[in-house]
Amino acid sequence: MQIYAIADLHLSLTSEKPMDVFGEAWRGHAEKLERNWRERVQADDLVLIPGDISWAMQLSAALPDLSFIGNLPGKKILLKGNHDYWWSAIGRVRSSLPDGMRALQNDSIVENGIGICGSRGWLCPGSNNFNAEDQKIYLRELDRLSLSLSSLPAVETKIAMLHFPPFTDKEKGSGFTERLEAAGVQIVVYGHLHGEANRYAFEGERNGIYYHCVAADKLDFMPKLIYG
Repeated sequence: MQIYAIADLHLSLTSEKPMDVFGEAWRGHAEKLERNWRERVQADDLVLIPGDISWAMQLSAALPDLSFIGNLPGKKILLKGNHDYWWSAIGRVRSSLPDGMRALQNDSIVENGIGICGSRGWLCPGSNNFNAEDQKIYLRELDRLSLSLSSLPAVETKIAMLHFPPFTDKEKGSGFTERLEAAGVQIVVYGHLHGEANRYAFEGERNGIYYHCVAADKLDFMPKLIYG
């Protein structure tokens, strides 16, 4: 089993939300994603999708997008992003997912002895315009990450998914990086960043953890191999 990751699919297969307004790279991105995915991912592989999956506002409207992902090769683990407004009560989400797809929320999943955990995350202190409301959400997301980390069984390999970057830059950590390091996580994948911001996204090793930015447009809509 190999493990891939790709975030920010921003699917809108049954609604008018053309993504090419965000740049030429997004023109026909669903078709590009499907072609690349089928070229790389095998049936017994695992694909991590850390957030911003569908533009739908309701779960029922997201079903065609989820079905599109479900029909692609491999098993998938989903995490909520800041634009996943369709992601309602976790029980409803899980019962609506196609076979081979699972949703992560305040818990963890073990696949072939590898522990997968994570949380949406949020802006970190030191970010531009970080305010009191951001601080409240940041602390709440720290608690959610702690719940997920504490649910991990004793496994040798631990991979964390976050939607937001867990730091403002590689020189300055956060409560997220502190908890990830303390829990012995080895690999972290995150997305959220687009366009110019992707040029400055930190990737590489930091305090024993290897970080991957897997925003779809950064990867040219090709799932990235992160393990195996």
